[in-house]
Amino acid sequence: MSTPAEPAVSATGTGFSTLPLPPAQLQNLTDMGYLHMTPVQALSLPMALQGKDLIAQAKTGSGKTAAFGIALLERLNPRDFGTQALILCPTRELCTQVATEIRKLARYLPNIKVVVLCGGQPLGPQIASLEHGAHIIVATPGRLRDHLEKQTLSIARVNTLVLDEADRMLDMGFSEDIGFIIGNTPPSRQTLLFSATFPADIVAMSAQYQRSAEQLSVETQHSETTIAQQFYCVGSTDNEERRVAAVLTLLRHFQPAACVVFCNTRQGSVDVARFLSQRGVPALPLHGELEQRERDQVLIQFRNGSAPVLVATDVAARGLDIEELPLVINADLPRDLDVYTHRIGRTGRAGLSGVAASLFFENERFRVDALRERDAHTAGAPIQAIGMVKESARSAVTKKQTLDIGGGRKNKLRPGDILGALTAENGIPATAIGRIDILEHASYVAIDAEWVQKAMQQLETRRIKAQKFKIRRLGPAQRDGD
Repeated sequence: MSTPAEPAVSATGTGFSTLPLPPAQLQNLTDMGYLHMTPVQALSLPMALQGKDLIAQAKTGSGKTAAFGIALLERLNPRDFGTQALILCPTRELCTQVATEIRKLARYLPNIKVVVLCGGQPLGPQIASLEHGAHIIVATPGRLRDHLEKQTLSIARVNTLVLDEADRMLDMGFSEDIGFIIGNTPPSRQTLLFSATFPADIVAMSAQYQRSAEQLSVETQHSETTIAQQFYCVGSTDNEERRVAAVLTLLRHFQPAACVVFCNTRQGSVDVARFLSQRGVPALPLHGELEQRERDQVLIQFRNGSAPVLVATDVAARGLDIEELPLVINADLPRDLDVYTHRIGRTGRAGLSGVAASLFFENERFRVDALRERDAHTAGAPIQAIGMVKESARSAVTKKQTLDIGGGRKNKLRPGDILGALTAENGIPATAIGRIDILEHASYVAIDAEWVQKAMQQLETRRIKAQKFKIRRLGPAQRDGD
C-alpha cells in the first residue's frame, strides 16, 4: 500500500467541473444540488477515475457514496447487462441508501439497472430480477454468497468492486464471505475500500485484495462546535436500575425530538426501551436478532416520529442515515474510541449542532479518562453527576402513532391512495397525517395521536383500490408518567 500523496485540495470549494466527467453527468450533479466536492470526494475521485485502487478512511455522512458511485459509473457500459459493478455493505439499510444514491447519480445514463440483494428477504423475487440482468449489484456479503453458490448470478465480469464500511463487515464476521466473493471476480478489477477505521485486519485485507492501493484519510474527529460532548457520573459502582433511570433523566432534561440511545448488548437495548416506554417515553429496541419485518417497523416508527427514541446496539445501528438527530446517549460506554466516535457522529450532521451524553460509574472512570486522553475534542467535555441534571417539568408526549396497513407495492398501493382513504367523507384532516411508507407487502402511516381512532375507523370501513386491508396500531406499550 503506497504512502498517501499530499491532497490536491483541502476544502470543499472544488467543483465537480474540475474532474474529467461528461457534461451530462456534470449537469446531473448540479440538478442534485452537488455544487462542490466534500473532502473525501476531492481526495478520492481524481485517483478513482484513473482506475487506481483506493483504501479510504471516511465516516458515514462524508459523501463517500457519491465518491465511489461517480467513479464506477464512468467504467459502465449501459449496453451490457452483465454485472459490471459490485458494492458490498454490512446492512440492508445501508444497501438501500447506497442503491438510492447510485440510481440518482446514474440518471444521465440510459436504462441503468441497480439490484439490491440482502438477507431477510425471499430469494425468489431476487432470482427473478437477476434473470433480466443488472449493471450494478448492491449486496450484503451473506446474501450475495447465497446467490453465487446457487449460480443465480455471475460476477466474473465485474470491473469495479466497492467494500463500503469494510471495518464493520469484518466486525460482523463477513471476512470469509468477502473472500469467497472476491475469488469470483476478475483479478483485473478496480477495488475501492472505504472504512471508518484502519485496524490491522483492514490493512491486511487491503494488502490481500488490492493492487498498490492509494491510502486516503479524511478527518474523522467531530468539531466541538458541532457536537457538545458531556459525561455524567451515575454512581460509584455499576447498577443497571440507576443506569436506565439516568437515561430517562437525560431525556426529560433535553426533551429531544429524536434520540438514539446506545447499549452494548441486545438485552440492554430491550430493557432500556421497555423501561422508558413504561414511563411515558415511547422507545423501541433495535438489535441484530430482530426479523426484517420487525426491523422495518421499528425504523419506520422512529423516522416518522411515533417512537422518537431508538435504543440500539452498534451492529444494528450501523448504516442508519439519520439527518436530524439532536441527541445521542451512551447508556453504556463503548469499549474503544472508534466506536465512541462513530456513535456520537450520528448527531451534529449537515451543519446542525447536537449533544452526545455518556453515562459512566466511578469504576468505569478509567475508560472516560482513556477517551479524553485519545480524543482532543473530549478533553474539555464537562463531567458532572447525573443528579445535577434538572428534569423538565413536562413529560415527553408522543405526538404521532403509526398504523400498519396489510398491503403494499404488490397491491399497487401508493401514498395518495392511503391519503385519500383517510381524508374522504368526513375523514381526518390532511394536517393530521404524517409520513407514509409503502413497502412490498405492507404500508405504514403516521397519524396525530388525537386522530388515531378516527383514522382506524376510516381505513377499516372503506376500501382502498377496491380492496379491504387489515389495520393495526404499532408502538411500544406505555403508560402515562410514573
